[in-house]
Amino acid sequence: MRKHTTRFAALIGGASLALTACGGVETSTGGGGDGDYPSGTVEMLVGASAGGSSDLISRAVSTGLSDEFGTSFPVINREGANGALAANELAGAEPDGSTIAIQNASLFAITPLAVSEDEATSIDDFDVLYGVSRDDYVLVTNADSDYQSIEDIEKANGKLTYGTTGVGTGSQVSCALTFETAGVDSEAVPFDGGAPALTALLGNQVDSACLQVGEAIENIESGKLTALSVFGPERIDYLPDVPTAQEQGLDVEVTQYRFLTVPKGTPDDVKETLIEGLEATFETEDYQKFNEQNSLTPLEIPGDEVVAQLEEDQQRYADLIEEYGINLGAEG
Repeated sequence: MRKHTTRFAALIGGASLALTACGGVETSTGGGGDGDYPSGTVEMLVGASAGGSSDLISRAVSTGLSDEFGTSFPVINREGANGALAANELAGAEPDGSTIAIQNASLFAITPLAVSEDEATSIDDFDVLYGVSRDDYVLVTNADSDYQSIEDIEKANGKLTYGTTGVGTGSQVSCALTFETAGVDSEAVPFDGGAPALTALLGNQVDSACLQVGEAIENIESGKLTALSVFGPERIDYLPDVPTAQEQGLDVEVTQYRFLTVPKGTPDDVKETLIEGLEATFETEDYQKFNEQNSLTPLEIPGDEVVAQLEEDQQRYADLIEEYGINLGAEG
């Protein structure tokens, strides 16, 4: 049996030990044509709390880049607003390669459907270098709750709560569409990332949650959580016995994926160097094991293909939200 030696959930309690101090970091990149990038520390922003999938994926890539280039790529957590805080900081950073970020698709494909136009984050503010990985969402409940199947959810009396990784996220859309298409009264409870949402569910503070598989799978396998549904177009290898929402008669298909970005206008030589470092990271045994151990599917595609996928997904989600009359505001 595959052993998950690297776990999202296992890192929640000790995640603070992995945080890199934000203050006192000196950056010096040498970008812009002198050929010695990176010549110093490069900050990697992550728009989520420590211990969740975005954080750990960023740390795995940071380790690979640090090993490849022989310099430090400290991960700096700027959690909040589904990554918008980190995105805004990156957009305003010097376009010299001193600040980079792995960003999530839902910030650009879903969050704009939940906020006003002037609050939405645009992918046009960044250069998208390369895809990183894809993960799937799973609807889970506490193992001692009364809701152990979609059928139990559909028979529920009263309003059910579901934890999400934030307003305007794929986590929220997965759950919102599930409860709406099932005809169940529900309310979203947003958190800043998967780690706090998981903690709330384990503590029975919410009735259910839509989490990324890598964040929930250890507790599913240990019997602490029950997996009711996954939301991809087909069942996933990591949870082969869990049916998709579509198999259960629910029109829900939502996935999450991430990609490496830099501020708009970053020099081509810097971007090419980062892509080469990322590709080298993808080839390492440690990184490949990390993907497997954390239930991640490689999405190692060029940046222009990532942008095309984002545009297609935004339209698809917009159509579903309109069809089912879902409000993605704070009340879910």
